Amino acid sequence: MNPLASFLTFLCLLAAAALGYFVNLYLGALFLLAAVIVMLSLKMANVWQKFVILRLGKLQGVRGAGLFLIIPLLDNIVAVIDERIQTTAFNAEQALTKDTVPVNVDAIIFWHVHDAEKAALAITNYREAIDRVAQTSLREMIGSSMLASLLSDRREADDHLKTEIGEKTAPWGISVSSVEIRDVAIPVALQDAMSRQAQAEREKQARVILGSAEAAIAGKFVEAAATYAGHPEALQLRAMNIIYETTKERGATILIPTAMVDSMNPGSPTLALALATQAMPIAIEPKHDPVTAAQQIAA
Repeated sequence: MNPLASFLTFLCLLAAAALGYFVNLYLGALFLLAAVIVMLSLKMANVWQKFVILRLGKLQGVRGAGLFLIIPLLDNIVAVIDERIQTTAFNAEQALTKDTVPVNVDAIIFWHVHDAEKAALAITNYREAIDRVAQTSLREMIGSSMLASLLSDRREADDHLKTEIGEKTAPWGISVSSVEIRDVAIPVALQDAMSRQAQAEREKQARVILGSAEAAIAGKFVEAAATYAGHPEALQLRAMNIIYETTKERGATILIPTAMVDSMNPGSPTLALALATQAMPIAIEPKHDPVTAAQQIAA
């Protein structure tokens, strides 16, 4: 009984007691009857509620938010439907995937009643039915999916479950807003195997990247060798720079071969020969002077 009906019933009872004691007993009985009628007939629905009313076993109507009256003894409220969005948690334990791997899956469904008449008259208990349909659909989805896709494509699995459950609950006046898989638990032994597989894949990728880097470095070394071959003084400067870089750390002892020291000496025969060889291809031929040639002939 709603608060307004309770208040009016209390006033009628108070008036019935006062009139029956001080004025007339029959008048008090009349107010007592009015209190009973108010209590049984005046109903109030909240904005999210729908009252399904039967009159003599037939559907009389669905009443929504606000105050309304029913006829006592003739009308019967068979269901009060909550049309707000509601949640139902469901799971599937030891369900086999398409590749025969047992998994435990926990999920949650968000739904609401869009047709109170169907929810009250088309099915006995729509809340229990939603739970059963959700569990059945989840097991069917797991059985038709590979473990890898179940773990990686959560969004696709959620959309599939939403479509399947929504098609089954639509005749009951229930709409499915969304379905979300919260957790997929796999056996511990399989977790170890998958961890080793992922580690092997990461090591493989690291080796491929390292090989590509070494190939690129080798190409740069070939280019540098070609440059140093034509410019021996650049190679000498590079060697001196390497020695300088290695001596910046305190307490470092460096052993340099004698041949390397001699090659860095500007007056070494090796460097002089290289420089001379580099300058050798340019040969200057003397120009022929006609006057000088005539003097030589006269002499």
